[in-house]
Amino acid sequence: MSAAAHPSSDERTAARQALVVVAVGVCCALHVGKLPAAIPALQSALGLGLVQAGFLLSLVQLAGMTLGLWVGLAADRLGPRRVMLVGLCLLAAGSALGALAPGVGALLATRVLEGLGFLLAVLPAPGLLRRCVQHPPTLARALGWWGAYMPVGMALALLGGTALIAWVGWRGLWLLLALLSLAAALALRRWVPVETDAPAAAESPAGIGARLRRTLTAPAPMLLALAFFCYSGQWLAVVGFLPTIYAEAGLGGAVAGALAALVAGINMTGNIASGRLVARGVRPGALLAAGYAVMGLGAWMTFAASGMPWLQLLAVLVFSSVGGLIPGTLFGLAVVLAPGRDTVSTTVGWMQQWSSLGQFVGPPLVAWLATRVGGWHWTWVLTGLASLCGLWLAWRLQSAWSASR
Repeated sequence: MSAAAHPSSDERTAARQALVVVAVGVCCALHVGKLPAAIPALQSALGLGLVQAGFLLSLVQLAGMTLGLWVGLAADRLGPRRVMLVGLCLLAAGSALGALAPGVGALLATRVLEGLGFLLAVLPAPGLLRRCVQHPPTLARALGWWGAYMPVGMALALLGGTALIAWVGWRGLWLLLALLSLAAALALRRWVPVETDAPAAAESPAGIGARLRRTLTAPAPMLLALAFFCYSGQWLAVVGFLPTIYAEAGLGGAVAGALAALVAGINMTGNIASGRLVARGVRPGALLAAGYAVMGLGAWMTFAASGMPWLQLLAVLVFSSVGGLIPGTLFGLAVVLAPGRDTVSTTVGWMQQWSSLGQFVGPPLVAWLATRVGGWHWTWVLTGLASLCGLWLAWRLQSAWSASR
């Protein structure tokens, strides 16, 4: 048997570090997924309205929408591990304070703090993975797994959230996730070495400004950002309201949560597959185009095929699964199309800013449309427009990727 069949100690260490980073992302995603599971309880306890629920879903993205680029710059300058540790602590604080919120207004405010912690904890992760994993095919697979952190966390929260809320209440769930975030910070501090925080280069403030200009003036980061915008807004809008949609259809809380968890969790199959397919030489533009096309068709069938629940479930499963090709591919492209090695986190920050904008406007816009037309049957129009834009961006990104080789 060849030596290559046995992974080296360095490779095993890198794999363990990558696993810790992905686990941190899953922990952060639980804070996004806890809200859909808790909406019925919040409506009962605090008198939460549907549009207010949409804003609670999206407010966690406010920090990313406004500060993503600057957090990316900080991560490139200070080191991604250090920034992620601060983010986890803020996320824990926001969740703990949310458990004490007396009303909707206070809960909205703590959701903003959670959003800042979420941004600091997840945005530097692709840059940290690049520092931990040196083998390009292995890095592509690791980034595919990283792209799955959100659907895995959403699925776990949707699957277990209803049961936990019935047991400890929604405030108890908020406190449990605060403690879990602190545990994730300890794991990151213990298993990922401090050396990964070494900056790419010693830079002056002028150097930071130059890096910012390089990122914003290069075409690829803007294309990546818009592509994430077209994906994230429609995915969260559809998946975030599934428990509410199922509850309105007369399904019990446990069944609604399980179905929504299945839809969110199956998204990880596309994320993981994207990393493996890119490592095997599949063109990233083709993966992106497939994801956007299937999301557009899947959303149309999900919301237009009223009265056929099993067909709708199949459609939304395909929507989420194949759509998962998009984030995994975009994270892989970010480390290739960033203007330089010292701008990876800055590029991801710009992507995160637009991704957060999509997640911020998507759920309230869908909720507003559903309220105006008296149902969810026109939701596919909004998601279809996003998918059409995504197809054009897939073609542009494929050209940029080919030119970089």
